[in-house]
Parts: sequence; structure tokens; C-alpha cells
Amino acid sequence: MAKKAAPEINAGSMADIAFLLLIFFLVTTTMDVDTGITRRLPPPVENDVEDIVVKDRNILKVLINSHDRLLIDGKPGDISMLKQKAIDFMSIHPGDKTYPEYKPRLIEELGIEMDMSQGIISLKNDRGTSYDMYIAVQDELAKAFHQMKDDLSLRLFGLKYNQLIDDNKVKGINNAIPVRISEAEPEDIGGK
Repeated sequence: MAKKAAPEINAGSMADIAFLLLIFFLVTTTMDVDTGITRRLPPPVENDVEDIVVKDRNILKVLINSHDRLLIDGKPGDISMLKQKAIDFMSIHPGDKTYPEYKPRLIEELGIEMDMSQGIISLKNDRGTSYDMYIAVQDELAKAFHQMKDDLSLRLFGLKYNQLIDDNKVKGINNAIPVRISEAEPEDIGGK
């Protein structure tokens, strides 16, 4: 009596199905992409010995303690008032010595000379500050500078900043309203 041959299983189609399932899962799976805060860093310092002195009136100090409480220029503040405070501080106030100094500067891309605030917003937070509060403060400061760019763009061109198409105008607005935020290394500020 002859042995009966065992039927073979066609594994070729199984490999095709596994490959198609792999492709399906790769295409339909979402990948979390880390996002960050967009900031243009200053150029590297050429001379480390140079000590830059900034007058106290030119600095708006924003502190966040470990309990997510905000101090704006040494006074308790609320996140809802930070944007307007930053806009007011960075605006030109002729003759008022409680606000930052300003200097005239030629904005070549726009073909105009305008007064530029010498103000800097100094941001410092505690190591215990929550990420939510840190991001909220960063967001309010970014909104303040964006609002100032919108206002200047509307005054000069009748369009909001994000509606500008001409790269020269965009560059001019960015040069006229630079984002001047100095962020210090987090440390233990404390707070109650």
C-alpha cells in the first residue's frame, strides 16, 4: 500500500497577506511628533568676556514660582493681563522714564525710520513650575509680539501680518518688531 501524499499549504499567499497587513498598519497608525516652541535663537557670542549692561528700566521681569503664580515686575499678576502688559511695555512712551528707552532705526526693507524700543522681557521660572503654566506664559508673550506685528502691518499696509505675501515686507515687520525675550535657566525661586 502506497503512502498518501499530504497536501501542501500554499504559504505564498500568507506572506502576501502579512505584508499587506503590515502596510495597512503603517499607513493608518498616527505617529506622535514632538512639537516645540518656535524661537529664533540669537547668534553665537563672539567675545565671551564682553559684559552687556542693560538698564533696569529696559527689562520687564516675568517670574513664575513653583505654585504657578505669576509676578510681573515684582507685582502679583494674572496670565490674562500678561499680553497687554507686554504690549504696553514694548511700546514707545516718549518722555516717560518708567518705560524702556528707544532709538530711531532705519528699517531698510520698509524704507522708513522708526523708533525702536530697547525693552527686553526677562522670563524666569521655578523648577517646580508646571508645563501648562510655562506654555501659557510663552503663548501670551508670543501673542503680544504677534499683536504688535499685526498693528504695524495694518498701519503700514492695511493687512494683518500673516496676510503679507511680500517677503520683503514680512522681513521688514520682523526687523521693526523683534521678539525680545530673554529666558533664564530655571531655578528654585520658591513662592507660596
